[in-house]
Amino acid sequence: MSRPQEPQRPFFHFGNPFRTPKGSQLPPRLLSLLNAFEATLSERLQRLVPKDKNDILSLSWMKLAMESISEVHCEINNLITELELPVTDWDEKWIDVYLDISVKLLDISIAFISELTRLNQGHLLLQCVLHKLESNSSDQFLRACSSVDSWRQHIRSKNPRVETCRPILDKLVESLNLPKVKNSAKGKVLMRAMYGAKVATTYICSVFAAAFSGSTQNLLDLSVPTTLPWAHVFSDVQTTVNTEIRNIFSCGEFTVLRELDAVDACSKKLYPFLQDGVGPAEGESFKNSVSDLKNTAEKLSQGLDNLSKEEISTSQLQGYFLTCIAFFSDDSQKRGDILICIPTSEIGIQPTKLRVLL
Repeated sequence: MSRPQEPQRPFFHFGNPFRTPKGSQLPPRLLSLLNAFEATLSERLQRLVPKDKNDILSLSWMKLAMESISEVHCEINNLITELELPVTDWDEKWIDVYLDISVKLLDISIAFISELTRLNQGHLLLQCVLHKLESNSSDQFLRACSSVDSWRQHIRSKNPRVETCRPILDKLVESLNLPKVKNSAKGKVLMRAMYGAKVATTYICSVFAAAFSGSTQNLLDLSVPTTLPWAHVFSDVQTTVNTEIRNIFSCGEFTVLRELDAVDACSKKLYPFLQDGVGPAEGESFKNSVSDLKNTAEKLSQGLDNLSKEEISTSQLQGYFLTCIAFFSDDSQKRGDILICIPTSEIGIQPTKLRVLL
């Protein structure tokens, strides 16, 4: 079992963006924009506090998490529009940092999409099992048994792309050290908002990486300044989710994904019938086992499909750091185009032009 990692400490190589110089205050309009963004961020995080621990790492919860991150990214872009920051407020080192972050976020999104696709491919094996069980032939039962074995092996295999997530997560944690912005109230507002967006995104990425890799080594424990208005709810989400994930893995479970675990349990219940045949008094139990497998398999497949679509959509928005650079580098009366590589389907990565309203 993996040992819990020490919480990441907030430290800032380029200066603390939360420190306001003595005697200085944000103008009312900028303070209002910042307060509105952070209040909305708190609401997004609050949605992720599960009412029941069994909701944690269900595919519907994961979809909600990705929706929340997508919405936060949209709100960052809206804030940038409201701030109207000129390019002269940007430092070259700052630009390099955010370009690097955007690439890492895209890399980790591609890894997640590949894993969702791999898991959904296992549905074909389950369909094969169910089709063979329509016959009472002992030969078909043996073939169904072989297909169940293949499915179990498939879902327990490792995805090389997911296995490389930890170094990316470490770099994302390092990116939480924000560049210092001097003499720019707008820049301070943007830096603080960006910090919230990056903390939420980095943490959710770590939860997904832990779930898909089957290892708590990818699970992060992030510390954030308690003075931030969204710090308390973020701590609630992180503590609740991390505790449940670690508890599940400590019990020897191979996955924390609720729907996948349900299908696995149904396959184990059905397996003795496939090996030994159905006895005279076991007909009803066998039918119930087949029905349970069919229902849970359909729920898993639908959940994976929905989460894949949300992940692809969100990965497009994870080019928002590049979008920021384009915004500040172009005439505010024109439209800018950014060419980046983003997932556009379950099987490929295509160059896609994001058109940004400037």
